[in-house]
Amino acid sequence: MESLKKVPVALIGALALQTIGGLVWAGGAAARIATLEERVAEQRLVAERLARLEEQSVATRAAVERVERRLERRG
Repeated sequence: MESLKKVPVALIGALALQTIGGLVWAGGAAARIATLEERVAEQRLVAERLARLEEQSVATRAAVERVERRLERRG
């Protein structure tokens, strides 16, 4: 009879431990997600800057080619 009374206590204890473990795991996962979100936000800014630099380099290359063509015509 006593063994039957101890089983629910053990079961409740096991469930409590699993719940605590799950909460700790979820807290760690939330922290990792927050870190990844910050990195993605930083990468967006870098990507925008890179796109602007690429466009500027294309415009610069076109200007240099125009100058070279003019110099070749004169030469």
